[in-house]
Amino acid sequence: MARVYTLLFNGYADWEIGNVLPELRRFGKLDIVTVGFTDNPVISMGGLRVSPDLVLSQIDIQDILIFLIPGGEMWEGDYPIAEIEDFLRRLEKIGIPIGAICAATTVLARAGILQNRKHTSNSLNYISSKVPNYSAHAYYTNSLSTCDKHVITASGLGYVEFAMDIFNELQVMTPEMGEVWFNAMKNGQYPDNIEIPHA
Repeated sequence: MARVYTLLFNGYADWEIGNVLPELRRFGKLDIVTVGFTDNPVISMGGLRVSPDLVLSQIDIQDILIFLIPGGEMWEGDYPIAEIEDFLRRLEKIGIPIGAICAATTVLARAGILQNRKHTSNSLNYISSKVPNYSAHAYYTNSLSTCDKHVITASGLGYVEFAMDIFNELQVMTPEMGEVWFNAMKNGQYPDNIEIPHA
């Protein structure tokens, strides 16, 4: 059974995947695999020290159900551009879903994955300024999260919407449960007569 892969690196924004990963385990009964550019431990923006399960180059691409990329300042500076872009293009080519949030959306833009695909980011000005060759303006949406042709992009402020789009892409919740989950996490509205499955 394919698994959920998430890329981790020094300074990754831990809260941006903090809603989605537990629910993929709880509702979807899915295994989570953490991936690094190396096998060295990384420290999140919140100070969590994590040792990746695998190195990016070790991944069996056929084992990926979805590949998630949190934001972080690294994406605005120095990172293994050729390695991650080649990897992401391979995923896109065979239709494996990709989710990127906040500054990670710039990685998809640089790789050309956002061309001819509705997408969002922290703002149109943000992605245009961070990606000099960005030319997909016509496909930019002013939304907190957007999913188009198996690629999910989100603003750093849209981590609840990002999670919801991932749940919908993977169909891990019924529409009714999705509505309950979203209203609870986004609006603090939680019905008394609902049972939430345990992990």
